[in-house]
This record gives sequence, structure tokens and C-alpha cells, in this order.
Amino acid sequence: MIRIAAVGDVHLDEDVVGRFRPALEELPDCADVLLLAGDLTRHGTEAEARCVAREFGDLGVPVITVLGNHDHQCDQVPQVVKVLADAGVTVLEGTGTVLETPGGRLGVAGVKGFGGGFAGRCASDFGEPEMKAFIRTTNESAGALGRALRGLDCDVLVALTHYSPVPDTLAGEPLEIYPFLGCYQLGQAIDSAPTALALHGHAHHGTERGTTPGGVRVRNVAHPVIKQAYSVFHLGGRDHLD
Repeated sequence: MIRIAAVGDVHLDEDVVGRFRPALEELPDCADVLLLAGDLTRHGTEAEARCVAREFGDLGVPVITVLGNHDHQCDQVPQVVKVLADAGVTVLEGTGTVLETPGGRLGVAGVKGFGGGFAGRCASDFGEPEMKAFIRTTNESAGALGRALRGLDCDVLVALTHYSPVPDTLAGEPLEIYPFLGCYQLGQAIDSAPTALALHGHAHHGTERGTTPGGVRVRNVAHPVIKQAYSVFHLGGRDHLD
């Protein structure tokens, strides 16, 4: 059994450093890895990234993350990634990694993702250059996730994104903004591999549980949704998802 802790949308800054740390100190007793589903910071500054490094560094378990839209706001992504990497946090973007755990080899593939909407209510690669560029970004992101998932040799495979791969976990958000919260292409990428679980954030007013068209279980782990420092999922053998 592999134990996976996960949370997203912690939006750290100097004034909230320490909020999660007491619970995080208990991670080695209940999880083999911590996955962060993006929006680690409020505005994506190097200073905020240092707050994230202080909060999520040296936890006694590996920490893997993708970035979110907030982490891109100030155009300091290289600096943010370096600060996190220096703190031992693995940042994925169209890439994957395999961890050896007591319960087997865990593969995690991650990408921030992008918007676009879902079947029957989605944007298309047609019309103005701006719209084509929007959907091109969506398709490229999903394509990178699919390739990363299919390229991992592991016992249990997990997809980590910021944007949602399904509309199920957006229930509670205004319908008008669904196209800006996720896209069906991410779901297709997840279904293209033997993925056991997909984790995402971004939808603060969404719902925790969903399923891809191919039957992969999806969980929205945004902090405002799970309302705790992290959720823990048990995969391998008889999977247990709270």
C-alpha cells in the first residue's frame, strides 16, 4: 500500500507561514509522499516561494508539486522553481518521476494544465489567432501530461495537475467559469495511461470527487475544499480513497 498525502491552493505568503507546519510534521507517520496541486503562492514571487520552501521543506517525506496560475502571476517562474528545487521540492511540468516507497514504485506525472472547457461546452482551435493560441496551449499541456504518464515505469501511477480534468469536481463553481477551471483534454491524457488517481486544485468552491470518462478517480485537493492541511489516499492492493 502506498500512502499519498495531497493538498493544493495553499497560497502562502509571509503572514501565513506556519499555518500548515504542525500537521506537516506528522507526515512521516501517515504518508510516503506529499503532492502539491499548484497555487503554492499568492502572486508567484521569489519571496513567496521562500515561504513555501520554509513550510514544505525538510518534512521527512518527498514533496512533489506542479505550479498553478497564481505561481505565474509575477513572471518569476524560474526563480520560484529554483527556490523550491533548492529546498528539495520536485517541480513537474510535463514531466514525471518515480519514487521507491515501502508499498512499491509510485510514478507521478504532472503539469499545470490550462482551461478550455469540457465536452459540449468547450473552446476550439478555430477563428482568431488569440483563440487558436489559447487552445494550442491547452492541447500542448495535455499532450505533455499524457506522454509523461505513459513514459513512467511504476507500480502505481498518479496524475498531478492544477487545472481540473473533469467537470465533476467543479460542481459549486459558477458554470460560466468552467472553461477557465479545466479542460477535457487533461482527462483524455489521464485516460491514455493506466492511471490510478488524478489530483488537482484550482476550484476553491468545487467538489472533492469525480471520475474521468475512462473511470479514473479524480480528487480536488484544493485547501478550501478539503479544509485540512492535506488528505491522505491509499493506493495499491485494495485501494482506499477517503
